[in-house]
Amino acid sequence: EYAQLGTRFLVVVSRLFTDLLKMLDLFAIISKGGIVLWCFQGTCQVLAEPINSLIKSVILQGLANTTYNHENLSLKFKLDNEFELVFVVGYQKTLQLSYVDKFLNEIQQEFRDKFKSQLQQGRLCHTYDFQDDYRQILKANEEWGRKEAQAPRKMRTFGESKKSQKTVASLMIDNNKKNVTKLKEDDKGTQKKNQDKKKMSPQQKKIVTIEPVVSAESTPQPPDVNGNKGGISELDMVKNREKLFNKVNKVKKEPKPVKVTPSLKEKKKMARQWDFGGTNKDMRSLDFSAVKPDNGTENGAPAQENGKEFDTTLSQNWVGSMKGELKPIDYETDSESEDEDEEDNSAPAKTETKKTGGFGMFSMFKGLVGSKTLTRDDMTPALEKMKDHLITKNVAAEIADKLCESVATKLEGKVLGTFSGVATTVKNSVDESLVQILSPHRRVDILRDALAAKKQNRPFSITFCGVNGVGKSTNLAKICFWLIENGLRVLIAACDTFRAGAVEQLRTHTRHLNALHPPSRHGGTTMIELYERGYGKDAAGIAMESINFARDQKYDVVLIDTAGRMQDNEPLMRALAKLIKVNLPDLVLFVGEALVGNEAVDQLVKFNQALADHSLMSSPRQIDGILLTKFDTIDDKVGAAISMTYITGKPIVFVGTGQTYTDLKNLNVKAAVHSLLKP
Repeated sequence: EYAQLGTRFLVVVSRLFTDLLKMLDLFAIISKGGIVLWCFQGTCQVLAEPINSLIKSVILQGLANTTYNHENLSLKFKLDNEFELVFVVGYQKTLQLSYVDKFLNEIQQEFRDKFKSQLQQGRLCHTYDFQDDYRQILKANEEWGRKEAQAPRKMRTFGESKKSQKTVASLMIDNNKKNVTKLKEDDKGTQKKNQDKKKMSPQQKKIVTIEPVVSAESTPQPPDVNGNKGGISELDMVKNREKLFNKVNKVKKEPKPVKVTPSLKEKKKMARQWDFGGTNKDMRSLDFSAVKPDNGTENGAPAQENGKEFDTTLSQNWVGSMKGELKPIDYETDSESEDEDEEDNSAPAKTETKKTGGFGMFSMFKGLVGSKTLTRDDMTPALEKMKDHLITKNVAAEIADKLCESVATKLEGKVLGTFSGVATTVKNSVDESLVQILSPHRRVDILRDALAAKKQNRPFSITFCGVNGVGKSTNLAKICFWLIENGLRVLIAACDTFRAGAVEQLRTHTRHLNALHPPSRHGGTTMIELYERGYGKDAAGIAMESINFARDQKYDVVLIDTAGRMQDNEPLMRALAKLIKVNLPDLVLFVGEALVGNEAVDQLVKFNQALADHSLMSSPRQIDGILLTKFDTIDDKVGAAISMTYITGKPIVFVGTGQTYTDLKNLNVKAAVHSLLKP
C-alpha cells in the first residue's frame, strides 16, 4: 500500500510539474512609453529584465523579428499601433507552444474591445481588471493547442500544392504554334536565297535576266545528278553561272619581281637583354638594405626613402588639417523631398489630384487608398516597390526584405487622417527605421578611449581584419596620420606575415608619415614606429610582443595589421580568433568595401561566427565596429552600410573616401539615408 501511494504521489507531482512547465512564465501589456498597464507572472521569473532587453534590442531598433531570446526565456510580442501598445508573452524556450500567436491575437482583440474608451482617452494609469479574461482565453488556447498536438497531421489541400498553380491552358498543345515555327523556318530559307542574289554583281544579274525563262509545265526537266526529279534548283544554276563567268573573265596576274637582297654579313650572337635587368653599375640604385638614421627633415625638405628622395612639399599642406574629430562625409543635397512634402500638404485642398505629379520614389505611395486604419494589404504593392529600390541601391536582398517587414509591422493598424497622409506616414517611417539602423548603440570615440588608456599607463590597441584587397593597410595608415595629428604616439604591428610585400608597404607608410611629422616637430620624440618580425611567424605572438613593446616605450596606440582572409578559410579564421583571444584588443574593426551587396551579409555573419566558434570562450569577442572603404566610388548606392550595420548592430566608425592620408571621414547618417532614398 505504501508503495502504491508513493507511486501515485510521484505521478501527481510529475503531472503538476508538467503542467507548470506548460504555463507561461510571464505576460505583460505595456505602452510604447514603457508604462505597464497589466501583467501576469506565472513563475518567479523577474518581469522587468527580459522586457527591458526586448525593448532595447528589438522594438527600439525597429527590427522585424517578433521572437526574441533572453537567457532561458523565449519572448514573443505583438504591436498595436492604433493605441501604441505592446503585448508580450514569455515562456521557456525549450517548449514548443503552438498556440502563442493565436493567444496574442485574441488577447489583443479582447483588451482593445473591453477598454477601448479608456485607451482612446489616453488613461494609461487606469486600473485594468483583466485577470478573469486572461485566464479564460489562456485556458481555451491551451485546450486548442493540446488538440492540435494530438490530431493527425493534415494533408495539403489541392490549392496548397504546386499542381494547382498549373492552368489548363499551359497543359494544352497548340498545333498552330508548330505551324508558325515552320513558316518562320521557310521564311528564313527564302531570306537567305534573296541575300545570295543581292551579293551578285550587275553583270551576273544581266546574264541571268537575258536568258529566256521556260515554264516547268511546258518543258519537262531532267533529273539532277542526285536523281531528284525537277532538275537543278535556281540557286544552284546561279552559282554555276557565277563560276563560269569568273573563269571566262579571269585576268592573269603578272608575277611580282623578286627583289634581290645583298648577302648579309655574318654577325656574332648578341647577349639577350632581359626586362628589368641591369649591370653592376645599377647595384647602388637597387640596394634597399641600407637603413637611414633620419626618416625625414623639417620645413618640407625632401626626405630619404631607400636611397631616393621623395618630395613632401605638396603633402605638407595635410599637416594640421585633421586635428580633433573627423569631418562627416558630404553628399549632394536637393530639394526633391521638400517638394514632395509640399505636394502632400497641399493635397487635401485639391478636389482632383494630378496624375503626373511627384518624381520621387515615394510618389508610388500616393496610389494607396486613404482610410482610418492602414492594413498590410494596402502597403504590400508599395513595399514591394520600395524593396526593389533598396536592392538597386546595393542593399542586400535579405536585409531589404526584413526592413520592409519591420516598416509594415510598425505601420499596421495605424490610424491615418486624409488620403495624402499615407505617403508622408510611410516615408517618415522608412526614414526613422534607416536612421535607427545606422545610428550607433554605443558611440565609439577612439581619441577619448586612447587618452583614458594613457592615464592607465597602457596602450590602446586596435585590430584590423577583413577579406583580401579591401584596403586594410592603406586605411590603417590614414588612421595613424589622424592619431598623430592629435598628438598620440602610434606603433604599427606588422602581423600580416602571409602576403608578400605587406611589411614593405607598412614600412613605406611609416617613412612617409615620419617625413610629415619628423621628431623635430615634436620635441625629438618619434611619433610613429613599425614593429616587424618578418614573414612566416605567428601573428598572435607578434601582436603580443608589439603591445608589450608599446607599453615599455610609452606608445599611446597600437595598430595591429592582419592578413586578408576569406570568410570560408578555416585555418586563417582560427589564427585570427587566436590573435584576438590572446591579446584582447580594445577595438576590433572589420574593414569592408562599400561596393559589395549581398556579399556583405555573408562576410560579416561568417566572420562573427568564426570568431565565436574558434575562441572557445563563454563570452567570445567579436567585431566592435566597421571601417567602410572605397566610399567615393559608389555615388548614392550606400546600401552596403545598411546591410553591414543591420547584421552586426555595430556602428560604422570610419569611412574611406580616397587614397591620401586625409581621405578619412565620419558617416553622416541623415545624409546617407537621404542619398539612399533618393530616386
